[in-house]
Amino acid sequence: MYYYPYSYYWHFPVYNDDRQFFYGAFPYNGMSQVSEYEMPYSYPTDNRILLKDYGPEPFVVNINEATKQNDTFRTALWTGHHLQVTLMSIPVGGDIGLEIHPGTDQFLRVEQGQGIVRMGKNKNNLNYVRNISDDFAIMVPAKTWHNVTNTGDIPLKLYSIYAPPHHPFGTVHRTKADAIAAESEHGHGNRNTD
Repeated sequence: MYYYPYSYYWHFPVYNDDRQFFYGAFPYNGMSQVSEYEMPYSYPTDNRILLKDYGPEPFVVNINEATKQNDTFRTALWTGHHLQVTLMSIPVGGDIGLEIHPGTDQFLRVEQGQGIVRMGKNKNNLNYVRNISDDFAIMVPAKTWHNVTNTGDIPLKLYSIYAPPHHPFGTVHRTKADAIAAESEHGHGNRNTD
């Protein structure tokens, strides 16, 4: 069985078991063509996207599906020279953690769930507070303390764009604890863990 990381398709003429002609939609991975003789028996049973860092090469993805599919606290999906896209899954009752990015603007978009975002210039005075849910976008200017908390009853699924990139290429943090440890190790030191 072939595994295709992209969620777009080519349409190929194929035959069903009774040798009747029809057009079928089959994934195309963009790197090599698959023989039409392989198509009827090699297409995947699902359309899961291989979640890994595809940067800095050109890349197209259904970001909604990739975000909802992600079950890690943070996975870098694309790291370029000037921006980075990460996927996040915040468990029920969990949060990203109070943090600040001194030289990085950040964009977050919620694809599933609900929560609350708090921001401010001082970590002890997060005076900008908004409820968020599906399809909401959050813009966090550099030098702004912020936190996002899941207030719903399902995981909060979102993606984040950092400009410039904030995490090392290929970052995968399975849990928030993994993220805190990695950020300390890489010297980010911007997370308040009190």
